[in-house]
Amino acid sequence: MSVSTSVGVSSAFQQDLAATAQHLASVLPPEVARTIDSGIAAVEASGQAAQVRQAGQPAPDFTLPDATGQPVTLSALVAQGPVVLTFYRGNWCPYCNVQLRAYQQVLAEIALRGATLVAISPQTPELTTLTASEKQLAFPVLSDVGNAVARQYGLAYGVGAEVGSALRSVGIDLAAFNDNPDDELPLTATFIIGTDGLIAQTWVEANFKHRADPADIIRALEQLPTPQFA
Repeated sequence: MSVSTSVGVSSAFQQDLAATAQHLASVLPPEVARTIDSGIAAVEASGQAAQVRQAGQPAPDFTLPDATGQPVTLSALVAQGPVVLTFYRGNWCPYCNVQLRAYQQVLAEIALRGATLVAISPQTPELTTLTASEKQLAFPVLSDVGNAVARQYGLAYGVGAEVGSALRSVGIDLAAFNDNPDDELPLTATFIIGTDGLIAQTWVEANFKHRADPADIIRALEQLPTPQFA
């Protein structure tokens, strides 16, 4: 794939995010939409995004099960090349589905630059398997039940009782989806991790309607130094 391909995917990605927002605004009950937007504003005001792991800091290592139940370890992937690590909310999240499909479209470009793409959510392994199969994702999709890894990266936060109740009213039961009684999600974030184990780039959003653009990810990978393996 060429750079123009990722730019084309980027344009479609932004259009799809906007279309998703427009669609949800038309179908969600107004009180639910207002509660969710108030929740976004509360997360933005909390300043949590500033506490997330940033460029130059070590990327916490982890081992999590993928969609087939096999363990995936970050340090093993980093030993092979850079890693694009993205945290999403779950299969129930329309914005996440737009993001995962767009990243799948640039997977060849990511691989061409020697990198591995990995996606993590707090949903159960069964739902992670569903995510990977439904969207035909050809990269590791991992299950972080309890948000243990998200917490290491500074991403885990409680959505609050009002938002949790609003989500349940439209069929989104986080406790059931995540097999965890806490109404807790990760901030949507993407990290570029170099072969030295350090974070080279961080994109983090308190507003889950925004995501790291595929073209920006490709550009960040191109700026990494050429890895030197023994």
